[in-house]
Amino acid sequence: MRKIPLYEKGGIINESGGEYCTVRLRIPAGLITVDQMEGIVRIARKFNTEVHLTTRQTLELVHVLPASLDLLAEDLAANGTPVGAEKAEIVNITACPGTNRCRFAMIDSISLARTLDEKFFGKEMPVKFRIAVSSCPNSCVSERLNEIGITGVVRPYRVPGTCTGCGTCVQYCREKAIAIKNGQIKMDEERCVHCGMCIHSCPFHIIKAEPPAYHITIGGRRGRHPRVGYHVVTVKSPETVVKVIEMVVQWVYRKAWSDSLLPDQLETLDFESFKNELVAGLDENEIVTGY
Repeated sequence: MRKIPLYEKGGIINESGGEYCTVRLRIPAGLITVDQMEGIVRIARKFNTEVHLTTRQTLELVHVLPASLDLLAEDLAANGTPVGAEKAEIVNITACPGTNRCRFAMIDSISLARTLDEKFFGKEMPVKFRIAVSSCPNSCVSERLNEIGITGVVRPYRVPGTCTGCGTCVQYCREKAIAIKNGQIKMDEERCVHCGMCIHSCPFHIIKAEPPAYHITIGGRRGRHPRVGYHVVTVKSPETVVKVIEMVVQWVYRKAWSDSLLPDQLETLDFESFKNELVAGLDENEIVTGY
């Protein structure tokens, strides 16, 4: 197999005019240590570059001379922030702060993003392939506008006979999915997006939560014609998320072609049949229904 020259890799982006290039870094979930940050500063000064913060939670070194690429890549690798990906491959995986920091979070998005990065980052694909993880339906990383989006969700339920009818949850529900009738709360499942706001807001802890789940979408798109991805399946564990993504990646790698974006190919690729096969290939005990 031919070794791909560094300048042909996705993380190396030719700039306008052709004299310089931009080098995108691999920083899963956008998290780096203070030492790595200091290292990037040293490298940027050494090669006389500027640093650009990207929308996909990574960094770029700009106006790099092509003759410097090999040495620059060596320094970046030694710093733990190697050359990233940008072309027809699985690019930097993004994630919100998750349960580590966010009070609305329901899943550990950072750990999941790092696991996905270790397994899938940089894999050659027929199309550019983005994966994003949000720990709740607030969708702070716009995960449903990615080729694969993972959203943390939770289904609320009321403990019968204990509701005081105070109405706090009604005020907090942004979807108007809760109403007070005859002193009791009534939930509208059609309106509910399973964000968990009502659970957090209940001062008497009467609204409870089922275990958090992972809502997976395929075929989202950013850019000039954005599109929300299609729901495929909701599962119980991060291990099953990895299994689902592996199945999707293999399907896209085998079936898709390179002259259009994945969302534009789904109908031709018979997405519905693949979705049914994917769900059938999972342990039914790992699937969560009703989302």
